[in-house]
Amino acid sequence: MTRPDVVAVCGSRREGSYTRRALRIALDAAADAGADTELLDLRTIDLPPFDPDAEEGEAVVAFKRRVREADAVILGSPVYHGSYSATLKDALDYCGKDEFTDTTVGLLATAGGGSYASTFDHLRTVVRSVHGWTVPTQVGIRGAYDKFDGDRVTEPGLEDRIRKLGREVAANADVEPAARRERGVAAAADCDD
Repeated sequence: MTRPDVVAVCGSRREGSYTRRALRIALDAAADAGADTELLDLRTIDLPPFDPDAEEGEAVVAFKRRVREADAVILGSPVYHGSYSATLKDALDYCGKDEFTDTTVGLLATAGGGSYASTFDHLRTVVRSVHGWTVPTQVGIRGAYDKFDGDRVTEPGLEDRIRKLGREVAANADVEPAARRERGVAAAADCDD
């Protein structure tokens, strides 16, 4: 059996993004649990604002293919005005059921001071609408500016929660291999080592 393929999509454009830092920790935990991992950093991927009438460029096609091929996806976003970032919204608007049907999805949100609850509600709604499913563990980080020293987590227990998300996503990757075969993506059980 091949290793599960887990990607994280970072919806923050900030250079010193707390979301990006937390996603890297989650991906490290997924790798420790046996997954191949990759960070899709929307700060460095040239996705134009979504326009359904425009021809999709190379960056869009590559992004969609990478999400579609993943067994599991972790969506990470800063909390902006009680929801997720426009950067992540644009990226998700390019994706649909072809990319997410029966895909395992983890959620992570970082807030400056407010609540992240509605951010998770909005993201779960989007994931359900494209027929993905979210794992029970989600990580919300309130006051993220005070929870990191460089890439190191300073709040007791927070790194454990982030790592649990990564492990849970890896453990539940490719839960519906038959559905993934139907859309042309080989399931882990269908591949030889």
